[in-house]
Amino acid sequence: MTTKNLLVELFVEELPPKALKKLGDAFATVLADQLKAQGLAPADATVTAFASPRRLAAHVTGVAERAADKAVSQKLMPVSVGLDASGQPTPALLKRLAGLGADASVVAGLKRAMDGKAEALFFDSVQPGAELAVGLQKALDEAIAKLPIPKVMSYQLENDCEFPGWSSVNFVRPAHGLVALHGSAVVPVKALGLTAGNATHGHRFEAAVDPVVLPDADSYATTLAKDGAVIASFAERKAEITRQLAAAAAKVGGGCKPIEDDALLDEVTALVERPNVLICEFEKQFLDVPQECLILTMKANQKYFPLLDAQNKLTNKFLVVSNINPDDASAVIGGNERVVRPRLADAKFFFDQDRKKTLESRVEGLGKVVYHNKLGTQGERVERVRAIARAIGQQLGGDVLAKSADTAAQLAKTDLLTDMVGEFPELQGIMGGYYARHDGLSEEIAFAIEDHYKPRFAGDELPRNMTGVVVALADKLETLVGMFGIGNLPTGDKDPFALRRHALGVIRMLVEKDLPLDLSELLLSAFKAFPFEISMYPAENIKLVQSFLFDRLAGSLRDQGASAQEVDAVLALRPQRLGEVPKRLQAVRAFAALPAAAALAAANKRIGNILKKSEGEGTAVQESRLTESAEKDLFAAMQTTVPAADAEFANGDYTASLMILAALRPPVDAFFDGVMVNADDPALKANRLGLLKSLHEAMNRVADLSRLAA
Repeated sequence: MTTKNLLVELFVEELPPKALKKLGDAFATVLADQLKAQGLAPADATVTAFASPRRLAAHVTGVAERAADKAVSQKLMPVSVGLDASGQPTPALLKRLAGLGADASVVAGLKRAMDGKAEALFFDSVQPGAELAVGLQKALDEAIAKLPIPKVMSYQLENDCEFPGWSSVNFVRPAHGLVALHGSAVVPVKALGLTAGNATHGHRFEAAVDPVVLPDADSYATTLAKDGAVIASFAERKAEITRQLAAAAAKVGGGCKPIEDDALLDEVTALVERPNVLICEFEKQFLDVPQECLILTMKANQKYFPLLDAQNKLTNKFLVVSNINPDDASAVIGGNERVVRPRLADAKFFFDQDRKKTLESRVEGLGKVVYHNKLGTQGERVERVRAIARAIGQQLGGDVLAKSADTAAQLAKTDLLTDMVGEFPELQGIMGGYYARHDGLSEEIAFAIEDHYKPRFAGDELPRNMTGVVVALADKLETLVGMFGIGNLPTGDKDPFALRRHALGVIRMLVEKDLPLDLSELLLSAFKAFPFEISMYPAENIKLVQSFLFDRLAGSLRDQGASAQEVDAVLALRPQRLGEVPKRLQAVRAFAALPAAAALAAANKRIGNILKKSEGEGTAVQESRLTESAEKDLFAAMQTTVPAADAEFANGDYTASLMILAALRPPVDAFFDGVMVNADDPALKANRLGLLKSLHEAMNRVADLSRLAA
């Protein structure tokens, strides 16, 4: 069987840059998977994806001209249906065989085998392997159909022979070329009104020849680079841009470095075919504007890479990734400098205008901004956040913290009414911090306003001071409680109000700051801030939100490497101080490593089942009613072990507490070997159940150890 490498390329108009990498990977993956499924490509075939602004391509190694024939065994029908009493084929069997291209001559060769409880007839045949042209056509159609296209467009086909312009195609962008090469041979496939050939197109302006003729599948990338001035590989283009950015920053000197932004780098990689990084600059007067504003406008609007100095301060230099490489780049540099100037001037204007009004003067305006039709205005929301923040602040730091948290909470949302945040919503909070300092407020308040959205994403830093932590907690709790209160719960992958992110933010602050806050009380204070319609069933609502938080916490702990059993054991007790969870988890992990752990976990599970079946039957243990030596020994061991374990628990040393309890394994094993809990004497039974209840409570203060049982 002859095998050669295969190259398929779709040449199209400029693809959406934010989707290009995903489109390129999906095209290559589905195409290769379909070829493998048909036996045309080996399971270990190397698949290389190519994606540039105007092309999607895939290179697959070891593709056969024709797939190997395959033996197929098809179940026909039960023997009782296919053969009559004399063993002759029934009309039903003959009809089925005819549908498979066979006749009565094969009946004698049909195989019999049990299928469930009945014997069935099976027809063995050889299915010829797929020809490459047929198999590739199927794979190409599937790859195009399964592209994760963000938005489909419709266009007319100009090369329709009978009625030019009458036939239309739906695709991400108009397609103008199709290449399919098996080695050096063209595979005659069609797609999107195009017929495959061996020619493509290079760079719009800098290609050495047009069209670019590809001699074979393996020379695709090198031929495009040499004759077409195109780096076809997304990864190689990205690496080249990264290299040029670093070189340009080094040329500027002073320890300068381009801003790190992988999403921007991917987007720029998807915009150019032949990257050429150029150094530009703007007037230093614009550096008076907060650097976050300048960085954002350069990145979001112009796709530029701002340059930071060694202290991470913005410089007046920036880098442009051009798609052309002229001998004299001064015109390109000058053009980009002219383009960025009005953007920076707008940012400066917004900043100057916003500072003419204090944040406090904007508070009243929040009452005119709708937050949610069922939850009122931003002004009403701010009042709820203030109430929650005061309650948390009072508990954590008394009147002083409560007052500073109240002030920060009152002003935290006012920058939503500024021109700068209106233009760049991503700067909310950040601009509030700048404007707070301009108004003469303390750094503590400014940092709290700036940080109250934190953590904004996974791995983001937490608020820098306690006032910020309090306001951030209050803000996230208000969102969670409010949305749960009106029934806006996340479903599947839909979470329009980012409740999962808010939940993780609350968890991180409670855990990483080890805040001495009871979760139920915290949620109750949040519900109390809402109108009667939402706060009327606090117990039910608190349980709902608390379950959501514990689900998020469980997922987070598993992501950090904890086993599902360990997490389940700790969270089964619903610990209300989330700051204790890591210590409890560490204790459970240490306990699980002990030789006695498995037996004690199994015994604990057994005790739990016994107590569940005998609920309400146990009494306080009376030593005089202990008759068996094994139960006496267990009681005696508990008199020394349990108080010592409880003392360590009270001191917060959960690991030591569980280690002490591990010493109970021998008497526990002996108890179950030699004592009948369900004795005929009711008083004896109640006493033994009481003993087990005391043991169960002692063993499960840190975690539900039964969850560790296999």
